[in-house]
Amino acid sequence: MRLRPHEALMAFRRAAGAFYATAAAILERWRAYEKIEARGMTLLSRWLSPEQRSEFERYKRFDVIGNESGKRYRICYGTATNVYELDDKGHVVIGWCFRPIGSLVAGDVMLAQKIALEVDERGTLMVAKPFPGSMPPRAGLLPTG
Repeated sequence: MRLRPHEALMAFRRAAGAFYATAAAILERWRAYEKIEARGMTLLSRWLSPEQRSEFERYKRFDVIGNESGKRYRICYGTATNVYELDDKGHVVIGWCFRPIGSLVAGDVMLAQKIALEVDERGTLMVAKPFPGSMPPRAGLLPTG
């Protein structure tokens, strides 16, 4: 069965309208996400020391010191598989995956990871899942250097 030209035009207009509505909804959700992401980054930045803030602005990562062992951990931009334990020379020993429950933006997750390691390192590592230190960080940046 063939559509008459008028019917084809109407079908095309309905499809175009549905496509436009979908694209508009996606754009609206993306803009809302960008606002939430910016708020998370602002909050994280306020909690970083000047040195950590400088490091994060330059490399999208920062280092923290565990409160019990004194070990250094590198938190890279991301929400999972983004924490690396470093040795005395700054080389990655192992990766640790842990995050708060819920759908949170990267800044909020990274702030929770920073606080967890600085306040309760042992408890944090008890729930964290190790992963190979050779695995590249989520931010796409080298974890050492």
